[in-house]
Amino acid sequence: MRNYENRQFVLLLIYITVAVIFIIRLLFMQVLTDKWSDRAAEISEYKLYTYAPRGIIYDRAGEKLVENKTFYDLMVTPRKMKEMDTLAFCKLVGISKEDFDKKIEAAKNYSFNIPSEFEKQISSDQFEVISEELYKYPGFFAQDRTMRGYRREIGAHVFGYISEVSPEDIEKNPYYRPRDYIGKKGLEQSYEEILRGERGVRYLLKDAIGKESGSYENGKYDTMSVPGKNIYCTIDAKLQEYGELLMQNKKGSIVAIEPKTGEIIAMVSSPTYAPSLMTGREKGKNYYGLLNNDSLKPLYNRAIQAMYPPGSIFKMAQALIGLQEGVIDFNTGFPCDKSLVGCHNHPGASSLSKAVQYSCNPYFFRATQRIIQQGKSRSIFKDAEMGLRRWTEYMYDLGFGVQLEVDIPSLKKGFIPNVEFYDKYYGKGRWAFSTIYSISIGQGEVLVVPMQMANFTAIIANRGFYITPHFIRGIGKPGEIPEKYKTPHKTKINTEYFEPLVEAMRAVVEEPGGTASSAKLPNITVCGKTGTAQNPHGEDHSVFIAFAPKDDPKIAISVYVENAGFGGQWAAPIASLMIEKYLTGTVTDTIKEKRMIDAVILDVKKEKATTNAKSKKRKGL
Repeated sequence: MRNYENRQFVLLLIYITVAVIFIIRLLFMQVLTDKWSDRAAEISEYKLYTYAPRGIIYDRAGEKLVENKTFYDLMVTPRKMKEMDTLAFCKLVGISKEDFDKKIEAAKNYSFNIPSEFEKQISSDQFEVISEELYKYPGFFAQDRTMRGYRREIGAHVFGYISEVSPEDIEKNPYYRPRDYIGKKGLEQSYEEILRGERGVRYLLKDAIGKESGSYENGKYDTMSVPGKNIYCTIDAKLQEYGELLMQNKKGSIVAIEPKTGEIIAMVSSPTYAPSLMTGREKGKNYYGLLNNDSLKPLYNRAIQAMYPPGSIFKMAQALIGLQEGVIDFNTGFPCDKSLVGCHNHPGASSLSKAVQYSCNPYFFRATQRIIQQGKSRSIFKDAEMGLRRWTEYMYDLGFGVQLEVDIPSLKKGFIPNVEFYDKYYGKGRWAFSTIYSISIGQGEVLVVPMQMANFTAIIANRGFYITPHFIRGIGKPGEIPEKYKTPHKTKINTEYFEPLVEAMRAVVEEPGGTASSAKLPNITVCGKTGTAQNPHGEDHSVFIAFAPKDDPKIAISVYVENAGFGGQWAAPIASLMIEKYLTGTVTDTIKEKRMIDAVILDVKKEKATTNAKSKKRKGL
């Protein structure tokens, strides 16, 4: 009897213990953690995202340039598939039997009951053929997606493209989920949050085998997608198209800016590619083809990423600094002493304007020497250090060697050598102007980006100020742009020093002995400056900056043609054609136009050692 009572007590204790364990477990699952409720929701519910149409991109005249096009993702639900003619299906979709097997295996691994992507980004034309036969293949259906379409095959480097998010994108920004698209490069990347809008979501219920069984809470928590905003960019589509035509079969860039507003009218990087290559089923293949198989590197945006020696156009900056520092004036003359630095034959540079007109190297050697070595210290090394510090501050102020806040990713800032750079290379107190004189003619260690050259030209056109170059002309509607793209930046150079240089630039184009007579236009006064940048890897680069009309500038432009030689031969005529096309809508010299369009200037090689090569060696480049 005693043993029986003990057994009752043990059983009771077991029941109580089990009950307590269940209560604690339920408390943990229902109250203390969301893990199990989330898991239950995951099994019984799922979210169906609806994607907002991406904003449209218009040019400065309101022409639609980047729009949305419907593409189709072919989806498959493995459980619904039935016996089918696989080879006929593969032929219809345009894939191999091997690809078919891999895709079906991947779909089964994902889920037998939940649809997943079988083939992505099928164009409307391709899907029109597929859709007529799709009823023969149960388990397959199409889901439409919005991708990009282009009215003109231009501006690939301006607009960029969109692409499916990577794991890194998702990690950086939790907004994104697998299968989302995100802007890559260009305006698509810069204005991603404005263009993409906000996606919507529908909460749906699933039954025990994973089939959709209705809305969760009658759609109480569903949200609508919010369309992206349209943007109006500053690009002139016709000029952009014309610039790309002029630069075909050449390597280089064109950047054109409206000086008074900082609006970028055209940005050409050549070689380029058709933007439509970055949409649709062949996007991946096209991308890797351009990246790996094209030696001309068409994905490389030379207008904002290429850093070049500026050549003689840099003399304009030296002239302005020299005037501001009071070490030269408009009447200062220097002999063309070729023992200092090489030069071409020309009449004597008896004044600053003549020096600009003839692009006299020894003149700017002497002018820059006066800027750097002002005799403010008895030590020439200390004196050079003081002078270079002032010089670099002026250069930064003129937009060189600094990151301009242009609304496009991947813009480089070029390179302006400073005291710390030369101290590191030569040693403190062991260098003077005689060591670094090549900077006086835009060679040596100096590197600039074509966008900076165009901005510098806008500064001269504006007689002393610039507005940060930008591509945005309106968000939602024309005129609404960030304040930073309305704010003028006044340089340290007094306005009075610009006008004589403007006149000198006019003489470069219009007067006998000027180096850019090929840029002369009827009825339009063009102000310009040529450059021929030494290139250690081949023929020199052809460089030209210009603005027009002289007294009411509407366009400031930089043109850089790699391996093309003298600036007046190629870059100057290309710039003049762009200016005339923009200002008048027509071109008068069709012979010049044909010569530029037909010219093939690619990979021109010339073996030679240059000052620039030596400076690159110093920098370990």
